[in-house]
Amino acid sequence: MNNLEMSDGAKPLLNAVVKHIRENVDPISDEFFAINDTKENRWSHTERQMELLEGAKQKARESGLWNFFLPNAETGEGLSNLDYAYIAAELGKNPLASETLNCSAPDTGNMEVLERIGTEEQKEKWLKPLLAGEIRSAFAMTEPDVASSDAKNISTSAVLENGEWVINGEKYYISGAGDPRCKIMIVMVKTSPDAEPFRQQSQILVPMDTPGVEILGPMHVFGHDDAPHGHMHIKFTNVRVPESNMLWGEGRGFEISQVRLGPGRIHHCMRSIGQAEKALDLMIERGLSRVAFGKKIVDLGKNMETISRAKIEIESMRLLVLKAAKAMDVLGNKEARIWVSMIKAKVPEQVCDIIDQAMQVHGATGISQWSPLSGMYAQQRTLRYADGPDEVHHHVIARNEVKTYQESNARQAIAKSHQPERGSSGFMG
Repeated sequence: MNNLEMSDGAKPLLNAVVKHIRENVDPISDEFFAINDTKENRWSHTERQMELLEGAKQKARESGLWNFFLPNAETGEGLSNLDYAYIAAELGKNPLASETLNCSAPDTGNMEVLERIGTEEQKEKWLKPLLAGEIRSAFAMTEPDVASSDAKNISTSAVLENGEWVINGEKYYISGAGDPRCKIMIVMVKTSPDAEPFRQQSQILVPMDTPGVEILGPMHVFGHDDAPHGHMHIKFTNVRVPESNMLWGEGRGFEISQVRLGPGRIHHCMRSIGQAEKALDLMIERGLSRVAFGKKIVDLGKNMETISRAKIEIESMRLLVLKAAKAMDVLGNKEARIWVSMIKAKVPEQVCDIIDQAMQVHGATGISQWSPLSGMYAQQRTLRYADGPDEVHHHVIARNEVKTYQESNARQAIAKSHQPERGSSGFMG
């Protein structure tokens, strides 16, 4: 558990990823994102954007940098969670990097689910084009009318009728569903309302073009719609899909979530650390380049201490996430859940603080369109909800600590009850 070194076999891959980002992604990023401000249809990509993106993707394929997010899988590089964690930190430094390597969320989680538990028919129809980077996907769980942080509350219904699942309900903040390349959703539904609480939910594949799937519009994040990726509000009205679109069997929705959530949270947190490193670099660059009150900004007030504390927190977070990744490799997703909850509670909140400090050093520019920091902050603040709110993860951690303490006390009490009293036969008697 404490050996957190990257494997020798994965180190060349990490070096190749860093080289790819530097040579093929960084040079196209400014042009790619600038086009978003001029195009007529916000919910599309222009020919030039696709030319830039597909060019970088092709270079990644030619270099063998493709689909390596899948842990221990024949379809990817077969990396451990620990090895991939190192790479994810580099991907977090550029918002285009993950997609050029076909390692973007929510596709990564959806592909992992299909690769692990999908039928051959499901893999052929949906996993194959996802692995090829030909389409995008979405995961639809969160609902506007219930407290979705408790997944048992999910109310979108699916009823089996004549060999088809009929789905009715609403979902919102469905990330990626605004992209015209998004062709398939995995939808969390309630199929068995009378079953025990953790057997009521299922996950079903729903193509975006299925009749009855209606995108009501984009949800905004701090006033932004994040087009064309988007976080969509979707209504399902008598949506019919074949019975064979069920994933892994009725009532296994929570089990499926365990397959995807652990690795996904590792990926998110390491990409977040990459963003924290980028924010720290921007903070230092700004502090060294501007003068106020006769001093460089870096030397004003407690800015040097702010830089120091940011670096300390980044390295502390890195070690915690690497240990969570190692726990998943050694213990498995279920047993590593406490470690995963620790990083989910810690990392997005701390990264938000570091980005906030970087914005402060930049002054008004830090919250403007001239700096990437405000967008980075919005993304990290959103992550404090996306994989479950902080409070849920803190509850999981604390509940485990209380249970461990109680069990330890119980064992000590039992051991003490079996010890002979002083002076009795057999003990100093």
